[in-house]
Amino acid sequence: MKMWKHLTLALVAFSMMSCANAKVPIMDATSPNPVVQVVKNVREAVVQIRVESKVMVQNNRNPFFDDDFFRQFFPQQPNQQSRPVVSMGSGFIYEYIESTREAYIMTNNHVVDKGRDGTITVTLADKVTYTGTVVGLDPNTDIAVIKIVMKEGEKATVTPLGDSDKLEIGEWAIAIGNPFSEGLDRTVTLGVISATSRANLNLGANSPIYQDYIQTDAAINSGNSGGPLLNIRGEVIGINSALASNNGGNVGIGFAIPINLAKRVVDDLVASGKVNRAYIGILPQEITPDIMESFQLSEVSGVLVSKVEKDSPAEKAGIQIGDIILEIDGVKVPSVSKFRIAVATAKIGKEIPFQIFRNNKQITVKMELEAFPDDTVASTADNKGGVATGISVEAIDSAIAKRLGVIGEKGVVVSNVEPNSPAAKSGLRVGYLIFSLDGTEVNSPKEFSTVLEKAKANMEKENRKTIRLYVQDTNKQPSFLILRFD
Repeated sequence: MKMWKHLTLALVAFSMMSCANAKVPIMDATSPNPVVQVVKNVREAVVQIRVESKVMVQNNRNPFFDDDFFRQFFPQQPNQQSRPVVSMGSGFIYEYIESTREAYIMTNNHVVDKGRDGTITVTLADKVTYTGTVVGLDPNTDIAVIKIVMKEGEKATVTPLGDSDKLEIGEWAIAIGNPFSEGLDRTVTLGVISATSRANLNLGANSPIYQDYIQTDAAINSGNSGGPLLNIRGEVIGINSALASNNGGNVGIGFAIPINLAKRVVDDLVASGKVNRAYIGILPQEITPDIMESFQLSEVSGVLVSKVEKDSPAEKAGIQIGDIILEIDGVKVPSVSKFRIAVATAKIGKEIPFQIFRNNKQITVKMELEAFPDDTVASTADNKGGVATGISVEAIDSAIAKRLGVIGEKGVVVSNVEPNSPAAKSGLRVGYLIFSLDGTEVNSPKEFSTVLEKAKANMEKENRKTIRLYVQDTNKQPSFLILRFD
């Protein structure tokens, strides 16, 4: 027993000596830092965007001055007046055409949407400034493209675009942008991919309809919007867009639009100034554990068809109520948000396979996709609101309202807003409900048209340039918007 004790002590001592003499591997200080290399390659492609515009604000008048007696001594003040507004953001050059010296810049819609009626100033890394022009805006994804024409001899750094479908949770993420002020341009922050496919986020009154966000803890602050999120290879994997915060600053929860979604949107914006989306004509429902059990599915994935619209691509292809769509063109659709993006970004007119689960069997149906109806600009004034205002509306129980997910008992749903129109300038968006015009309720497209024409006549008679709308946004928040006709 004593011998075994000595042997054990000897082995322990030998083991300790071996550990003490072992060389712990350390990082070679002379090897290049991959993050440094990414920043060197890409940082100069990041631009600062400054938008100067004007907004209409309500004057807080003293009601006593509306009295006839006071009007004799005090001039009447307008109900509204314009006020200059300056906003800052980021962007990155993703394409440069040498023959025309045009540099195309990706950014967020909310960064430059006021730029159509204002001034967009783009500042490069060498402090050279250019006036930017809007190529196209898409509020439904919060993506925009602007361009500048560079001076002869000026060099353009272009960011390579990656593949956001190959992202792994936990891999490195590098954000570059211009937080808070002009003095903090091209700030670099480092983190990881915290999650993917974040959807149904409430990002304020203008939350995009199509959401499939990358979540990262790389610091994103106000002003970073529109800047690139990069992988460790220096490829853009997302457009930094939003943050979740209880104090207005970074708390480690930032969101970026996947670059694969952005590529599809950007191609359309450059080609035609707007996005042409496809639709199939069903009302999708999220799969829950109870639905999975009821339909004997193997996992909580796919979307349940709860309605099929008449004469829609889905009806023509034989899709039925109670079908569960598992895949579109070979790609899984695990949720309603993924399904909507898969359909909206598919090629119009192309016949693609849908894998369906029906009666405990998987079958494949082929379907030719059609253009989404609300991308077609209304041309008639008697039932659509007319081109003068830039508004197209549909009934609250219409197919378009259901596709937009609008639920309500009163009002009309906005199905299209013309760019650069009075409606667009007021902040009106597709999917909003309009309850009244100048205090008169509207509950059908016909009522809307009639009341609108009356409001226009009153506007001319009363020598004013505005029409008041009472609306509800996509987050069910009511507000007044003003259509101004200058």
